[in-house]
This record gives sequence, C-alpha cells and structure tokens, in this order.
Amino acid sequence: MLTRKKRDEQEETDVADSVLYEIEDGLATLTINRPEAMNALDTATKVALRDAAADAAENPAVRAVLLTGAGDRAFCVGQDLREHVHNLEAAKRTGEGALSTVREHYNPLVTSLATMRKPVVAAVNGVAAGAGAALAWACDFRILAAHGGFNTSFAGVALTADSGASWTLPRLVGHAKATELLMFPQTVKAEEALALGLTNRVVPGAELADTARAFARGLADGPTVAFGAIKSSLAYGASHSLVETLAKEDELQTLAGASADHGIAVQAFLAKEAPNFTGR
Repeated sequence: MLTRKKRDEQEETDVADSVLYEIEDGLATLTINRPEAMNALDTATKVALRDAAADAAENPAVRAVLLTGAGDRAFCVGQDLREHVHNLEAAKRTGEGALSTVREHYNPLVTSLATMRKPVVAAVNGVAAGAGAALAWACDFRILAAHGGFNTSFAGVALTADSGASWTLPRLVGHAKATELLMFPQTVKAEEALALGLTNRVVPGAELADTARAFARGLADGPTVAFGAIKSSLAYGASHSLVETLAKEDELQTLAGASADHGIAVQAFLAKEAPNFTGR
C-alpha cells in the first residue's frame, strides 16, 4: 500500500528506498534510485515502481508523469542479474519458472505507462538497457542525455524481448530495424537514437533534469482529457481499420468536447487569452 505525506502543494509517497515518488502541482516524478547498481531492477524496486506507476495512472491529482533514474550513469540497465542468478537456482530446486517477474512486474508496469490517460515523459539520464530501455519506449516522450543511449541486451543473455519491447520498438524504428536491434544488441548512442526515432530530444547531460522537468511541467499544465484521448486514439489506430478508427475518433472527440478544458480553451481563444487548463 502506498502512503503519502502532504507537504504544502507537494505529496511525497513512500514506496521503497529504491524508488522515489513525489507529486507536485499535478506532476508525478518517479525516480529509480539505485545509482550504485546502475538502477538495475531487483524485486523490491520492480514492486515499488509497478505500484507507483499504477497509483500515478489512477490518481486524479496527477496530470503528467516524469520517469527517470538517479545519478548520471544509467537510466536503468534492466533486470538485476545478480538477483536473477539466485532466482534461477531457486527455480531449479522448486521446479517453478524463474521469469514470472515478466507477468508479475514488467507487464503491469508497462501497461500503466503506456495506457494511462495522461502523458508520460522519460528523462533518460544515461544508458537504458534491456527492460530499462523498454520502460523508456513505453513512455510517450523520451528526452535523452547526450552521453546516454539504448541497448536491447536481451539476446546477449539468451533471452527474448519483454517489457513491451516487441510492441514499442517496431513502432518507433520499423520492423526490420527492430529485428536487428533485438538480435544484435548494441548500444545506440544519442545522435543515432535521435535519427532512428528512439528519442524525441537529445540535450547535454547537465541540462537534462531541468529540460525534462520543464517539458513534463508543460504537459501537466495542459488539457489532460485531450492528451489522454490522443494516446488512446493513436494506440487504437495502430491496430484497427480506417473505418473503425474514425468511429473511435468520434467517440474520443465527444469525450474531449465535453471536458471543462475544451470550454476554457474556446473562451480563451475568443478572448484572445492563453487558456488556464484544469485537467478536467
């Protein structure tokens, strides 16, 4: 269970020492806090991150999410392999599967990031590998430090893609390039990542935190209902026919058109003023 401490207009949520979760003025920040392990995901961290993302998705106080890692070496290098070795040994003794973490942790976490009806920004502060890269790709936007990069890494340890990489990666770079990156793991450095579409922006490492926060802050101040409808529309249109997608657009436009923010935007336009969105 998540517990919050109210501090003025900021909420700090205690989930685990390895995940920091705070909410301030509609912006939720989730920080993977294991810099000494390059923000690798052990079980406690996966549980905390999964639960924090689920809370952010459902919390009406949250209008946008910023996901990042602590330190400047790594955003997240994926599964903690030291713990994974112990899990493999335990699985041999019990006869149970060692990779239930995909079902229990990664799948619900990625689902929250990709489907929540509010925008999610990844501030990639270093290398993102394996499940760590997939978590960034599940976000709506990625801002990458110039010294950072992406590496699928799965095949390097004789595993297949998980954490949604087989769904997100082809949509970002195309089927052929996704196949290459998954079967021949290699670090895609910042400028190539930008050219391929793996990231939206590349900024100097020293500027990443401020740039990503300002970017996410702008989204948190925006028309949340419309942003959520845009996410839903894009996801639906990617796997449905034109006729079906047109019907979905009609449904979602009706939803957005009934929002308080649409009325605010129209009145602001007529008054030649900047709208002050409420998120409703």
